Amino acid sequence: MKKVAVLMGSLSDHPSLEKAFTLLEELEIPYEARVCSAHRSPERTAEFAESAEREGFGVLIAAAGMAAHLAGALAARTLLPVIGVPVQSGGLGGLDALLATVQMPSGFPVATVAVGGAGNAALLAAQILSLGDADLRERLAAHRQKVREKADAADAELRHAKENGTCWMPF
Repeated sequence: MKKVAVLMGSLSDHPSLEKAFTLLEELEIPYEARVCSAHRSPERTAEFAESAEREGFGVLIAAAGMAAHLAGALAARTLLPVIGVPVQSGGLGGLDALLATVQMPSGFPVATVAVGGAGNAALLAAQILSLGDADLRERLAAHRQKVREKADAADAELRHAKENGTCWMPF
């Protein structure tokens, strides 16, 4: 199975990626987490991107805040799919990172999830990898079923609370 690289612009981005790590582990997808900065370590970042496919990676997840050039720097150096995760930081609450990540020049696409959307980045990476892995596709289907069941249980709990007069939500 191909691995997923979870790259962050700085170690301070690590907490915002916890959901990605959890989902990759739950789906039994091997991954490596690295700090690669488009600005502080551009040579090492370029080397990583250029060698990623040879090293067995199938998808790169790039999380960065503020100027958020990491995803684009990676996409410029590899043909692997790159998923950008804008990190909420700085004075603009992640809007700057979102705009920097989503505004890639023509010819260098980066899939972009919501600010703080590391979980969706992991799921998108899994979907991409599952195109060539039937077992992973089954694990994804099971995960999605659990999500549905959780939503159904929440709905049933809310309806039960309303019927018993214990619901805090106005209807």
